[in-house]
Amino acid sequence: MKAPFILCTVLLITASPFCVQAEEDPPVVMMSPVIVNATPPEKTNRNQVSTQGVSQYHFSDTDIQSLPQGDNTPLNEILLQAPGVVQDGFGQIHVRGNHGNLQYRLNGILIPSGLSGFGQIFDSRMISSMNLLAGALPADYGYDTAGVVDMHTAGAGSDPYGEIAVSAGSRDYFQTGILANGTRGKLSYNLSASWLTNGLGIQNPQGGLNALHDRTQQTNGFGLLAYDVNTDEQISVMFGQASNAFQIPNRIGLAPQYNSTLTSTPLSSQLNDQQNELNSFQVLSLKSRLSSSLNTQWSLYHRMSQIQYLPDPQLGDLFYTGVSSHITRRNEALGVQNDTHYEVNTEHTLSWGLMAQNERFLTDNSSQVYYLNQLNNANYASSLPVTVTNNSNSNSRYLGLYLSDKWQFMRHWTMNYGLRFDEVAGITNANQLSPRVNFLYQPNQRTSWHVGYANYFTPPANELINTTTVAAYANTTNQSPSGANLTVQAERTQYFDMGVDYRLNSDWNLSWDSYYSYVKDLQDEGQFGNALIYSAFNYNEGVIYGSEWSASYHHERWSGNVNFAVSRAEANGVATGQYNFSANEINYIAQNWVYLDHDQRYTLSGSLLYRGKFLNYSLDGLFGSGLRSGFANTQTLPAYATLNGSLSHHFKDYHNIEARLTVLNLFDRSYLLRDGTGIGVGAPQYGFRRTILMTMSYPF
Repeated sequence: MKAPFILCTVLLITASPFCVQAEEDPPVVMMSPVIVNATPPEKTNRNQVSTQGVSQYHFSDTDIQSLPQGDNTPLNEILLQAPGVVQDGFGQIHVRGNHGNLQYRLNGILIPSGLSGFGQIFDSRMISSMNLLAGALPADYGYDTAGVVDMHTAGAGSDPYGEIAVSAGSRDYFQTGILANGTRGKLSYNLSASWLTNGLGIQNPQGGLNALHDRTQQTNGFGLLAYDVNTDEQISVMFGQASNAFQIPNRIGLAPQYNSTLTSTPLSSQLNDQQNELNSFQVLSLKSRLSSSLNTQWSLYHRMSQIQYLPDPQLGDLFYTGVSSHITRRNEALGVQNDTHYEVNTEHTLSWGLMAQNERFLTDNSSQVYYLNQLNNANYASSLPVTVTNNSNSNSRYLGLYLSDKWQFMRHWTMNYGLRFDEVAGITNANQLSPRVNFLYQPNQRTSWHVGYANYFTPPANELINTTTVAAYANTTNQSPSGANLTVQAERTQYFDMGVDYRLNSDWNLSWDSYYSYVKDLQDEGQFGNALIYSAFNYNEGVIYGSEWSASYHHERWSGNVNFAVSRAEANGVATGQYNFSANEINYIAQNWVYLDHDQRYTLSGSLLYRGKFLNYSLDGLFGSGLRSGFANTQTLPAYATLNGSLSHHFKDYHNIEARLTVLNLFDRSYLLRDGTGIGVGAPQYGFRRTILMTMSYPF
């Protein structure tokens, strides 16, 4: 009788716009394909190799709490503390030279990726532990394979815990959040929610201390309800929603391209462009232990993602850029996932599973433009703009099947090999059978060597601009540089990876990893046009390679880590989406290898924590040698470095309340992430300036 009650309760909660997400991970039925070291969080290696021979960077709850912002640290900024992760504008990150293609999993369950926006979908405060997996992934993982963000929440049997936190500070910053974990009989729950507003919505296009017109409001919620039907079965419901609103920052002193005598032209500093984002997901899962050696998990999931770009209502975009676009993109996915693990004997563990998904994509695009008609600029002043409506919809189906075997064929050797079949049918029609193999060599308890190969298949995201879009804007002030626009193709990658993890002693852990990939029909994305919405295209081919070094340290009151990465990502020939490029760019890229716009040669990150008797001191930092810029990405932006710090104290005599003082960009460095040049790059973007925050946390 309790199960229907639980489902009804969840339905009531998910009907609210302030949903909450979470997850489950009962130790009896381990469905996650990645086995995480079970040592206490403060002694778990940050840099390590998973039991499947994949590079794995681990974040415990303690690691996240130890960052200067603690639980308020956005997920993308946590991941910047992993090796090979590069910072970009609009909250984007790049793993090992890939534009995106990150896969997110909660308690082993795939959460389909949504539309690319500015806001974060997952609230960091609900994470109990997290791994970033990269390299030659086993057959369990398909489609988005640049990296796997494998998140876990507090599971059944964990200590009950709750917390209310409030933060306030400069740039009109205010954030409040709540977390509640616990168990009631056979029911366990994990709930979190947050609300944020500040004047730091997205990066400032100018280097000043404060951006003009850059406010944001973000609500985020997650929840998990898990019910133990018996000792061998558990049913759970997971749900989450993120609603984010952003003002688009303005620039001072821009000259309009087209003045109008029919209406007044607003100053560039007075434009009122905005972007709204909504993401939600729901997952119903059943975990079963069919025998002592056979575990399975079935999940039904639904995901909805929507981005709405609202131009300046006074047509300011039209006067300054020649187009004023009202764009809504909506993507909805419904799917099923299964993962099954069978321990044949002490040497072999078989894994198999499937993923089937139907995805519906809608675009509503209404743009105000001027017709060219061989008029000069003086004629535009007395001309009325015309409206070009360009709506479209598409449907795509995805299928993934895999079979793998983890075989311990010698005392110190483990081989993980398998096959994966993926197929997509819709705008793009393609399929691939992909072999995967990893070798893990552990000669002793201190050392782990791994080497692997993976064949990847990555179909393009559904939000594409087709040939009708290009034709619709012909002979207008929004016409494309060229007319060709072939359908974006699936990316196919040959990936090689090798590395070593070495525990120097009980305090130090060291790791090194190198990778090389050859990519056919390499996918990239860019912002083409006035709206800050990305579109995909293909290069003919590409190569991405690099090396990463990492060290972590834990001793008594001290802990820290440092990561260094070298990477290069190049491509040649524009295969699809040619309408986004000028003729000069297309010719140059056809004859030369060019760097990808998100290529950064050197990246350094690290953090340091000292737990004092009265105060805890925390630092984290990031160095980047600069992203690409200029014509066809032939130039490099200046290098930059930032440092964040915090002081915190627990008032043990007052319900263990924590007070935390955080300073972001401690030395108030002004630095460029983007300068407005490069392939698919829009407005300039400067990093956030110094921001001071005060946080009070009350545990219950």
